[in-house]
Amino acid sequence: MQTSSPFIFDARGIAKRFRHAAIFGALEALGEGESMRFVNDHDPLPLIEQLRRRYQDQLHIAYVQRADDAVVIDFTVHPAGTAQGCGSANGTGCGCSGG
Repeated sequence: MQTSSPFIFDARGIAKRFRHAAIFGALEALGEGESMRFVNDHDPLPLIEQLRRRYQDQLHIAYVQRADDAVVIDFTVHPAGTAQGCGSANGTGCGCSGG
């Protein structure tokens, strides 16, 4: 269960060549039940597909706003044992960085 407000990640201020790496790094830093509110200037469909493949059901993806020029998405890490997928046995986040 989420216990605080989502952490804001505004991708618009990050150089395009670094965005995906920065997003994956930010997601790896989330603990179980924590959320990251992702803000972007376009709908990142290729990124969403990468996230679904990498994190499977452990990462919940929920659009907050979906317009042509403004997209806001909440990414929430499911607690261990409540979702199929990568999982982290020690509660330190998703645990996919090694794969």
